[in-house]
Amino acid sequence: MKLSIAGARVAAVAAALIVSACAQNPAFRDGMRNLAEGRIEQGLAQLEQASREAPGNPEYRSTLFRQRELAVNQFLAQAEAARTGNDPNQAEALYRRAMGIEPANARARQGLDEIARDRRHKALTDEAAALLAKNDRAGAEQKLRLVLAENPARREARAILRRIEEANLSDRLATGALKADLKRPITLEFRDAALRGIFDAIARSSGVNYVFDRDVRADLRMTIQLRNKSIDDAVRVLLIANQLAQKVLDDDTVIIYPNVPAKQREYQELTIKAFYLANADVKQVLNTIRSVIKTRDIIFDERLNVLVMRDTPEAVRAAERLVALQDQPEPEVVLQLEVMEVGTSRLQELGIRFPEQISYGIVGAAGTPGTVTLPEWLNRDSSLVRLTVSNPALIVNLRKLDSDTNLLANPHVRVRNREKAKIHIGERVPVITTIATANVGVAESVSYLDVGLKLELEPNIYLDDEVAMKVGLEVSNIIDTITRASGTQVYTIGTRNASTTLRLKDGETQILAGLIQKNEIRATNKIPGISDLPIVGRLFSNRNDNNTTTEIVLLITPRIVRNIVRPPADLAEFASGTEGSMGGAGGGGVQAPIALPRPAPVQPQAPPAAPVPGAPGGPPPTFPPQQTTPSGGVVPFMPGTPAR
Repeated sequence: MKLSIAGARVAAVAAALIVSACAQNPAFRDGMRNLAEGRIEQGLAQLEQASREAPGNPEYRSTLFRQRELAVNQFLAQAEAARTGNDPNQAEALYRRAMGIEPANARARQGLDEIARDRRHKALTDEAAALLAKNDRAGAEQKLRLVLAENPARREARAILRRIEEANLSDRLATGALKADLKRPITLEFRDAALRGIFDAIARSSGVNYVFDRDVRADLRMTIQLRNKSIDDAVRVLLIANQLAQKVLDDDTVIIYPNVPAKQREYQELTIKAFYLANADVKQVLNTIRSVIKTRDIIFDERLNVLVMRDTPEAVRAAERLVALQDQPEPEVVLQLEVMEVGTSRLQELGIRFPEQISYGIVGAAGTPGTVTLPEWLNRDSSLVRLTVSNPALIVNLRKLDSDTNLLANPHVRVRNREKAKIHIGERVPVITTIATANVGVAESVSYLDVGLKLELEPNIYLDDEVAMKVGLEVSNIIDTITRASGTQVYTIGTRNASTTLRLKDGETQILAGLIQKNEIRATNKIPGISDLPIVGRLFSNRNDNNTTTEIVLLITPRIVRNIVRPPADLAEFASGTEGSMGGAGGGGVQAPIALPRPAPVQPQAPPAAPVPGAPGGPPPTFPPQQTTPSGGVVPFMPGTPAR
């Protein structure tokens, strides 16, 4: 016992010395003050100085280590938040402050390395974007591969690489991927000429080999006059006019085949495309593609929200546009609400309140009014008879009370387009229901009744930045509680409801008011007879006037966070081929016939000496029309008039 008392005394003396040292050391005191005021590095330096000056003080050392750890963790958390918010400069400064306190901190060093890597990746991504703008896909892809090798999750690099891959795929699937220059203009003038002869003439001019399928009729003949049209357009016109289609076999060979379903299945190349949807419902997009593009080979995975289709390149390109139109984020709006219950109460009570009851009777020893025992009655005296006046005997009321109440609820609710938002501010009152059955007995169940402010809103956001809303407002309170004989309680609920539909502009405030409840109560306590006398009767009456008015006011202000972006005209409207096929004749689609101009009469003239038609730098080649005799023979070519 003596040792324990001595140890306690030593600990108390040591604590007193520590407290006195803390109070006497200015470095420790100034360091704590600087830490509290936000000067972290200066405060830690002063705490370290105090610890060096008093190496035997454990509180100085523990405080220094604790504050140092708190400061480092605070800087690291702020740096990570700045890095997440795309502010690398601020994040780097915070990481360096953390390393200034703790140079060996691994998280700070890793954060600085990641910032340097992000800056290097951003520079490479910007260089790749610049190369892609110059149509240098190979150079851009090489830089992007370097970025994605170190950080596969970098979105900017993945997006640019996806554009490059889509462009490369489009080039591979393009039906006009020929090395020949098919944009060079030519002039065609043929009359009742064999179709194969016309293609032979185009082949000599363009350097493209046209091979005919065995089912293409050899006796096809046509009359055509095209002036200053590109080779590609001229071939397209010939194919459409004769219900033919083409397929590019290599860089200088094209096969011509009949544009019928059997041949399309044989020659048309099909593409498989997977669409990963970010916002739209995969089932709705599936129904759209099936209805508009008539694609049959299409499936979906609801778990990944991905859509996979197999169709012609033209149909895939059209599906990409439809997906881009539908895969839009849902519009959202923030509804700023202010609900106020403004109440005023005016109470005035004037007059003299007299006793309401005066009783006269006999009270025995038992203390019960009107009851007396026989011995008490035989020995009665004046103490048995009492005159009782209700308490208080006399009250003078001189009171006036004015009160104003303003109960405010100011919620901000963010809700998606055409989704309901519900707000309840109040209480859930238990309601007990008793059910009696013959075999089970009496059973009780508890349900809850919402009392207070209930608000339901359903916004509908329009493209012109207007918001239509269905608003339902209910304000209820408990007026009275009734206790039944069984002990259960029932409630009398007072309620005020309003329901409306309105349309507001973005940022416009609408006030819904007028839900007013007004109570006027006037009560007078009088002494019969005397209170009816003029002037004097006021001294024998008490008047109580109570006027209460409450009004519910609702203010609604919509703030559109995100709206539907109206697509550009080239995305909202584009060519989709014909009813029979998606795409043009070059892709095997069935096109409506084109109304060609009627051939003009040919005027004989001498052929031009120079320059030579079809030569480099010269005018486009001209193919003169063929003329037939009444018997069907072919007469020699007549020189045609070049297009001007």
